[in-house]
Amino acid sequence: MQDLIKKAGQVKLLVMDVDGILSNGQIIYDANGIETKAFSVQDGVGVKSLARYGILTAIITGRSSAMVDKRATEMGVNYVVQGRDDKLIALKELLSSLDPELNITAADCAYMGDDLPDIKAMQTVGFAATVPNAHAEVIKRSDMVTTRAGGTGAVREVCDLILKGHGHYQDFIAHYTLDETQAQDELS
Repeated sequence: MQDLIKKAGQVKLLVMDVDGILSNGQIIYDANGIETKAFSVQDGVGVKSLARYGILTAIITGRSSAMVDKRATEMGVNYVVQGRDDKLIALKELLSSLDPELNITAADCAYMGDDLPDIKAMQTVGFAATVPNAHAEVIKRSDMVTTRAGGTGAVREVCDLILKGHGHYQDFIAHYTLDETQAQDELS
C-alpha cells in the first residue's frame, strides 16, 4: 500500500473515463430516446477535494453527452474531452494544450479507465487505476483496482489515495470533523 500512496503522491492531474468509471457504465434511454446516466455524489466530493489542493482533473470519454458537461461543471473538472475513441491521442493532445508552466507530463498523471479503449492511455501515465468489474486486460495493466465499482465511489477511492500521497488527507478530513473538545462543546 505504501508504494501506491507514494505513486499517488506524484499525481498532478487525474484523468477519468466516464462510462464505467464516473457512471456505472449503463446507458439508459427514456421513451423519447434521451440518454441518462447516474453519478456518485461521493466521487464529486473527491474530485472537489483534489481542486482544494491544486491537483487538476480531466475527463476523456468516447461518447458525447450534455450530462457529462453538466456533471463536470458541478464537480469543477478542469478539462473535458468528449467524443474521442482514441484515448491515448486525446491524452497527448490534452497534455500538449496545458500551460507549460504547469509542467505536467504523462508521468505526472493518474488515469482511471475500465475498458480496452483506455489501456494505451493507462500504459503511458504514472499511475493507472480501474474498477473491479473492468475488463481483465485493464485490470492486468493497472496499479490499483478500487473496491467500489464505477459510479459508486470508485473515483473517490483514488482521490483519497492521491490526497494521502500528497500528505493532505488528514487536513481534508479535518474540514468535516470536530476534535474531541469541539464535539463536547457542541453537546453542551
